[in-house]
Amino acid sequence: MTTSSPGARGDVLDPLCPTRQLLDRIGTKWTSMTVKVLAEEAPDELRFAELRRRIPGISQKMLSVTLQSLARDGLVARRVEPTVPPAVHYRLTELGLSLEGPLSALRVWAEAHMREIDRNNELADASSPD
Repeated sequence: MTTSSPGARGDVLDPLCPTRQLLDRIGTKWTSMTVKVLAEEAPDELRFAELRRRIPGISQKMLSVTLQSLARDGLVARRVEPTVPPAVHYRLTELGLSLEGPLSALRVWAEAHMREIDRNNELADASSPD
């Protein structure tokens, strides 16, 4: 895998470009929803259970994996209180907050065009030979 120097722009069309892996990570529905919920709370933190409650349909494992990925990328800060059981808090970093705008635009576009996309899928399904 190739790596780039800080500040260098990638070429997403290059199969070896690390931008592809980053887009895979930030392009998931769970990442978009997690960033949205944390952005709504910013600059405050949310505990794991509260995040899970605010993201209907996400499993505990998927939320954990999503948060780990976001923290590893520096988009989310994780704070653990040494209690029994440990209280874990999450918040968006400045980098994570900068991702909310583009993800929000994508969510707005999806919501605005979902009916048209559904209609196109129905037409394609209806014209598809069985």
